[in-house]
Amino acid sequence: MSSGLSAWLGVDRRILALAIARMADAMGNSFLVIVLPLYVASDLVGGGTFGVPTSLIAGVVLALFGIASSITQPLAGRLSDRMGQRKSFVLGGLLVFAVVNLSFVGGTHYWELFLLRIVQGMAAAFTITASIALVNEGSRADNRGGHMGIYNSFRLVGFGSGPLLASVLLEMGPFQLFGLSVTGFEATFGLAALTAIVSVGLVMLLVEDPDETSPAPRSLAVRVWARHGRGLDPIFALGLATLVMAACIAMLSAIEPEVNHRLDQGPILFSVEFVALIAALAALQPFVGRASDSVGRRPFIIMGLIGLVPTTVLQGFVTAPWEMIVLRVLQGGAGAMVFAPALALAGDYTTKGQSGAQLSVLTVAFGLGIAAGQLLAGFFVQYGFAVPFAVGAGCAAGAVVLVLTQVHDRHGEPSAETSAG
Repeated sequence: MSSGLSAWLGVDRRILALAIARMADAMGNSFLVIVLPLYVASDLVGGGTFGVPTSLIAGVVLALFGIASSITQPLAGRLSDRMGQRKSFVLGGLLVFAVVNLSFVGGTHYWELFLLRIVQGMAAAFTITASIALVNEGSRADNRGGHMGIYNSFRLVGFGSGPLLASVLLEMGPFQLFGLSVTGFEATFGLAALTAIVSVGLVMLLVEDPDETSPAPRSLAVRVWARHGRGLDPIFALGLATLVMAACIAMLSAIEPEVNHRLDQGPILFSVEFVALIAALAALQPFVGRASDSVGRRPFIIMGLIGLVPTTVLQGFVTAPWEMIVLRVLQGGAGAMVFAPALALAGDYTTKGQSGAQLSVLTVAFGLGIAAGQLLAGFFVQYGFAVPFAVGAGCAAGAVVLVLTQVHDRHGEPSAETSAG
C-alpha cells in the first residue's frame, strides 16, 4: 500500500513512511497546543505567578518546548551526523515523548509543567533533526522541494487534526472508563502518549537508514557569516526567515482565552481557526515545493514573506470568527510559500554528511520562532489585542529585506560546495 501511495505522490517510499510516522506523532503533540493554555487557566494546576498574567504563564509553558528543542537540536543533529544512525535518534526521541505526554496527567504545579515541557522539547530535538536529515539525504536537487513539501504536509495533517480532536475531548469530558472518571485533560494527555507509541511502531517497521553514510568532517558545520564574501551565510539567513514565519503563525495559540473572549466563541471554534492555517500549509506545500524544483526557490520565499505582513497584522482587528478563519487560511498560504522552499534551498546548500547539523539551523529557527511568537503574544496582548500581530507583521517585512539581500537561488547549478561547510 505504501509503495502504491508513494508512486502516486511521486515520493520515495522511505520518505513517505517517515512522513506518516511523523503525522501520528504531530497529532499527539498538537493536542497540547490547545489543551495546555486551558489547563494552566483551570483550577487543576496552580503555583506562584510572580505577578505576571496567566496568559504569560501559558505562553511560557508553550514556549519552553521550542526553546529546549532549539537549544538541543544542533547537538542532536551533530551526533546523528557523527553516528550515522538517524533511525535510532528518531525512535529514542519518540519513546521519551510518549512518557512525557502521559506524565502531564500528574502535573498540577506550574513548575512541573515547565520541567515536562523542557524534557519534551529535548526529546523532540532528536526526532526532528534526524527526520529532516533522512528526507534531505533521500532527495536530489530536482525533487528535494517536492519531498520536503510532502513530508511537511503529512506532519501538518497530524498537527492540524489534533486540536479538533482535543477540543472535542475537552468539551465531552469527563468520561467513565473501566469504572474510573477520566477528565477531558487526562484523556487528551493519554491519547497524546498513545500517538507517540504508534509513531514508534511505524518507524520501526517502515523507516530505514540511508544505504550509504559519509562520516561528517570535523570542521564546524554551522556558520553565521558567509565563507566567501560579505553578509550572512545563506543557510543562516534562511533560518532567520523561517523563525519570523514561525513566529507569525504561532501567536494565536498563546492567547486562546483572549481570542475566545474577543470573538465570543468556545474551544471548538478556536481549534477551527487554529487548524485553518495548518490545513492551508498542508494542502499547498507539495505544490509549492515541486514548483520550486522547477523555477527556483527564492521567489516563493520572498512572495510568502510579503504575504505574511497583511495576513498577520489584520488578525489583530477581527471581530468575528469567520474573519479569523479566512485570515488564517491566507496566512497559511503565505507560510507554505516560505516553509518547503526554504528547507529545500537550505538542503541544496548542505555538505554531504552534515545534513543533520546544517539543517538543524532551520529546524531550530522554526522552534525558536514558535516560542518567540507565543511569548510575544502572551506579553504584548496586555497592551492591546492588535499589538502582538503588528509586531509580527513588522518582523515579516524585515525578513523580506533579509532574503532579498542575503540569499540567492541555486536553481540550475550543480550540487555544489556549501558556504556553510
